[in-house]
Amino acid sequence: MMTDILVVDDDASIRSVIRMALEDAGFHVSEAANGKAAVVEHRRTPRALVILDIGMPELDGFETCTALRKFSNVPVLFLTARDDEIDRVLGFQLGGDDYVTKPFSPRELILRVKAILSRGRLAEDDGRLVHGDLSLRAQAHEAVLAGQPLDLTATEFALLHMLMAAPDWVRTRDQIISAVYGANNVMSDRTIDSHIRNLRHKTQALGYTDIIRTIHGVGLRLGSCTA
Repeated sequence: MMTDILVVDDDASIRSVIRMALEDAGFHVSEAANGKAAVVEHRRTPRALVILDIGMPELDGFETCTALRKFSNVPVLFLTARDDEIDRVLGFQLGGDDYVTKPFSPRELILRVKAILSRGRLAEDDGRLVHGDLSLRAQAHEAVLAGQPLDLTATEFALLHMLMAAPDWVRTRDQIISAVYGANNVMSDRTIDSHIRNLRHKTQALGYTDIIRTIHGVGLRLGSCTA
C-alpha cells in the first residue's frame, strides 16, 4: 500500500516537480494550491505527511500548520525560500518536523521525507526515538548510548526526550523549563544548566562530547550524538 502525501504550494510548477519526485519514489501524492484547501483536504482524508510551503497568500504555511495542529499530529515538512523564515517556525514551535530551503534538490527532499516517515514508524512501534548513537524509549524510561544504558533522573530524561523529539530545533531555556516543568513555572535557568551539566557528564563518561549543543544567545539543541 502506497503512502499518501499532501503537497501544498501556490506555485503549480513546484507542485509538479515535487509530485514527480515523490511518485518516482513510490509515494501517492495529492495537491493543494493554498493553505485553506490543504486543511480541508487533510481533514477529509488524513495523509501520512504534509509538504507545506511557507510563503503562500491568504493562509501562509505557519497559519496552515497551526490550523492542522488543532486536529492532527501529521508530520509537516516546510518549504521555505529563506533560512530566516524557518527560524521563526522553530522559535515559535508551530509543530513542523523538518524543512527544505528553495531551490531544493528533489533527491534531498525524498531523503528528508523518508527520514520523517521512518521516525514516525519508530514512534508508532514502541515510542522509541533514535538520533546518532542515542536511543530513548519513553514508556520504559530507557536511555541507551552506543549500547550502554544511561542512568538518568526523570528530569534529565524529560529534557533529553524533548530535544530528541525535534533534533534540529533550537530551544530557549524558557521553552525547556515550560516543557520539562510545566507552563508558568518559575524554575531558574541555573537549575536547567545543572541538569544539562549532569547529562553532559554522564555521556562524556562514555566518550560522547556532542550530545547537547549550546547556541550562544539563542538556546540549546541536540548534538550529533556520535563519538
